[in-house]
Amino acid sequence: MDKYTLIGYPLGHSMSPMIHDRLFAMKGRKASYSLTEIAPEELANKAQSLKEYRGLNVTIPHKQTVIPFLDEIGESAKRYNSVNCIVNKNGKLIGYNTDCDGFVRSVEKYPMDGKVLLVGCGGVGRMMAVEAVLHGAELTIGIIPCDTERAAALTEEILAMKPDAKIRTALTADLDESFDVILNASPVGMYPKTEACPVSDTLIEKCGYVFDVVYNPVETTLMKKARALGKPAVGGSAMLVLQAVKAHELWDGDFYTDEQIQSIIDEMEAQIKEQFPIDGGAEK
Repeated sequence: MDKYTLIGYPLGHSMSPMIHDRLFAMKGRKASYSLTEIAPEELANKAQSLKEYRGLNVTIPHKQTVIPFLDEIGESAKRYNSVNCIVNKNGKLIGYNTDCDGFVRSVEKYPMDGKVLLVGCGGVGRMMAVEAVLHGAELTIGIIPCDTERAAALTEEILAMKPDAKIRTALTADLDESFDVILNASPVGMYPKTEACPVSDTLIEKCGYVFDVVYNPVETTLMKKARALGKPAVGGSAMLVLQAVKAHELWDGDFYTDEQIQSIIDEMEAQIKEQFPIDGGAEK
């Protein structure tokens, strides 16, 4: 039986085993998927043990620190200097970034070459900013005052990568204009503070599409408000499942239909609702 695992520290509760077990089952593969906590100071000593697995996922705090222990990294991992998926190819460890694949596939029907507002610029927001610009977006990075320096550094980084990029920063609270797409890369609206919304009602009314990286709750306040106005809104569950799907493509060459992928998203969202009930189990 082939072994796969997620490494990180601390791991706590993770949806990864459920998602990957379902993907293996759909292809009739006999495989085990485990969670492996590795403290930061233990990574160097445990690096050789990574070769015991056919494939691995990587999460905080190892997405960058694992790179020196790999034999090779793919183009997406180089672009972000971040690895969240490792393939063991005959004893050779190759690192990839599938977070970007999950995001791009989540918004593939969105006009990402239009005016895009990205709220938040740290961690996953950095990746989303780069992908938006690479897809031709006229990008506004919406920030809170304490993120001014981080946003300036990200802008400089993107312009070095793509000198003709259309990018600016602005305080989210000051914005009052139309955007084709609003992307939330901030934790605003995440459980348990589910009533919070990262942008004003005015911005939601003036936008065309919404994507929220938050997956708990499965329908954030931002998504609810957008959908109430008839606007397409996708949550972070799709991105989480789609980055896992990409991992299986890399590990085993397995591909999945849209219906199969949606069934896992639905199952994951049902588990989240059950495990993190809002108002006694009914989400608002």
